[in-house]
Amino acid sequence: MTKKIIGRVDKVDFPKLNLFNVDVKIDTGAYTSAIHCSEIIEENNTLRCTFSSKGHPNFKSENIIFENYSRTDVKSSNGFKENRFKIKSEVIFFGKTYRINLTLSTRDDMKFPVLIGRQFLSKKFMVDVDLENQSYNYKQA
Repeated sequence: MTKKIIGRVDKVDFPKLNLFNVDVKIDTGAYTSAIHCSEIIEENNTLRCTFSSKGHPNFKSENIIFENYSRTDVKSSNGFKENRFKIKSEVIFFGKTYRINLTLSTRDDMKFPVLIGRQFLSKKFMVDVDLENQSYNYKQA
């Protein structure tokens, strides 16, 4: 299988989350992928999440209920360990739908609402840091 070349940033779709043309940062330094979640409520064995961010107009969806979720420890670049909720979803790169694990995090003060980490990138993509929006440009062509 040949690997697609992606750049350091892109715009992708998360159809199950009703999020489209979302700015993502490709982060080979991160193992897990993370998505901004503005509100997380765990009740009755479900997780209710609100995906919205003032700084990102394409990052807004209604409440989404997850019945299948878990928790995982994530260590940040500064060495701080945080226990986060983890969901399974889908993401579209280059017109192809992939399954992806996403940890839920508060990223409102970050430039990108989504980080795509090595766990997802492995065996699928190679990163060229000189490029941007390769998947988005493919979608527009």
